[in-house]
Amino acid sequence: MSESLHTPSPSLHSAHEHCQSIQDALARFREHGLDQVARWGRHLAAVLPLGGRLLAAGNGGSAAQAQHLTAELVGRYRDDRPPYSAIALHAETSSVTAIGNDYGFEELYARQVAAHGRPGDVLVLMSTSGRSPNLLAAASAGRDAGLRVWAMTGPRPNPLATRSDDCLCIASSSTATIQEAHLVALHLLCEAFDEATGCARPAPPAVTQPVLQKVEHGQWGAV
Repeated sequence: MSESLHTPSPSLHSAHEHCQSIQDALARFREHGLDQVARWGRHLAAVLPLGGRLLAAGNGGSAAQAQHLTAELVGRYRDDRPPYSAIALHAETSSVTAIGNDYGFEELYARQVAAHGRPGDVLVLMSTSGRSPNLLAAASAGRDAGLRVWAMTGPRPNPLATRSDDCLCIASSSTATIQEAHLVALHLLCEAFDEATGCARPAPPAVTQPVLQKVEHGQWGAV
């Protein structure tokens, strides 16, 4: 029998390493990140059903994941429920190209945050490195506008984690593993949100500063 039948191929070895990397990252996330994601879900449940909005942004694969999150909120995650306001900032190509052309790539998201964000809304920024200049600018714009800024990144320390109100940091050196763990976290965030809302009907759009004040004063549960 050929020796090649008994010797694992390099691609199979790489696949095992990739799976192990995911398992290790998820084990750390399970230990340190689950409570954080549950808090985020409860906070969203205090904001979105009362007319608040979620804005999300990332670059490349992280942009796709930002849009995945907004699709789950506008559509549904698992069970049927009302739609909620959520915008993926990279998805409107005319605005993205106009801002990039006139103001530069760094302002790509910050200008949209200033346009769409209202006090009390939530801004989710996704970056495996935590160093993307356009996301750092968006975080600053969000905080200036009174939004709650959450980041999902790779390992600490990184500038985006520092500039955000809260950051879920995945401890891995692999970009692919970080993105895969982010996707798990997004699904768990949607699950926590659905559980906390109980599928309540959204209220008409309104300025969400009063919502934020109620959350901060404990009237809507722990966040």
